[in-house]
Amino acid sequence: MSDLFEAAGLTPEAPAPLADRLRPRTLDEVVGQDHLLGHDGPIRKMAEAHRLSSMVLWGPPGTGKTTIARLLAAAAGYEFDQLSAVFSGVADLKKAFEAARQRRTMGQSTLLFVDEIHRFNRAQQDGFLPFVERGVVTLVGATTENPSFELNGALLSRCQVFVLHRLDDAALETLLARAEAHTERPLPLETEARATLRAMADGDGRYLLSLAETLITVGPRESLGVAEMGRLLQKRSPAYDKDREEHYNLISALHKSIRGSDPDAALYWLARMLVGGEDPLFIARRLMRAASEDIGSADPMSLVLANAAKDAYDFMGSPEGELALAQLTVHLACAPKSNRVYRAFGAARRAAGETGSLMPPAHILNAPTRLMKELGYGRGYEYDHDVEGGVSGQNYFPDEMAPQRFYEPTDVGAEARVRERLAQWRALREHRAGPPAP
Repeated sequence: MSDLFEAAGLTPEAPAPLADRLRPRTLDEVVGQDHLLGHDGPIRKMAEAHRLSSMVLWGPPGTGKTTIARLLAAAAGYEFDQLSAVFSGVADLKKAFEAARQRRTMGQSTLLFVDEIHRFNRAQQDGFLPFVERGVVTLVGATTENPSFELNGALLSRCQVFVLHRLDDAALETLLARAEAHTERPLPLETEARATLRAMADGDGRYLLSLAETLITVGPRESLGVAEMGRLLQKRSPAYDKDREEHYNLISALHKSIRGSDPDAALYWLARMLVGGEDPLFIARRLMRAASEDIGSADPMSLVLANAAKDAYDFMGSPEGELALAQLTVHLACAPKSNRVYRAFGAARRAAGETGSLMPPAHILNAPTRLMKELGYGRGYEYDHDVEGGVSGQNYFPDEMAPQRFYEPTDVGAEARVRERLAQWRALREHRAGPPAP
């Protein structure tokens, strides 16, 4: 642990932050993670059985990953050894494994806690495998990133993954009450400002206690309102990593809010992404996809408007061009929905893959040469514009393939009219083809 203090430029004698002074001493004191630490929680059961499995604790910052690992080791009687993937290298890992091996010869188990384990490269992660397999260490890795993307499959297969939740409002209020009891000073906040303080923490208990410590240390004696507190404290930006999982989570939320016809939720996720610094043209591309995938022929103008919104942003840039994306988002969310073209195209692609290289029927082949005409190319073709009603009803599928129905329009929006026309044309084709062969 002293190595971590030194790497951070501190000494163990330095004044501890309030968050460290309030660090839970038992698993019962950990807030917000009852699904793991409650009476029937899997981590609680491990601690009570004094037998731990290797695991990965995945959750946002300030949710108790380090604390849980430390308390779990104490509860199960394991030696606790901590490394940080930010400061440690291969030499540090070898030293930790050797110390654990020596403890094991004396009958002492080791819990090796690796903070930010996703920062280790693939080769370094592979280095854990033999020591985890042989039980030299029980590995507890902590990460804020999706383990599916950031950790080796081989390592993941040897660890249970437990998801920690961001702290809810009740858990954050519990931490504030503990801070007041520990410092014997009430927070100088009005009720609304206290609620705003919890919202500012964004589910991060450590950050909340840092804000509370500032208020207790340098805040005035009289109660502050929201505006006064805002001038004293700086609000951090919401967590958003453009190149990591949050990037995919929020764009998925935007797309599915549009699909679910909820313009308010869609605007919220759009704003979250823009505030987080997402590339607006990436958002525009996803909105164009939603226009064709989820709205399709129910409102064919949606794809045109999506392209126009992209051009508008290209022309104006931020922040003016962002309004065009917002306008498009609302239009898409409020538009009638149909994924029938999306599904039809998928079915057509599967059929194309299954049928190979079948030729079109001879009557719709071009015949630019005499030989091709003699071979029957174009023979019997009926020019649809010359036929009454404008539809001849001829077959356009390969002769060796039975006609298929890929596109089945809905009865909403513009697609309802398409549905009526297709029904007439399909009836004409079926009549012309005659009854199926016995």
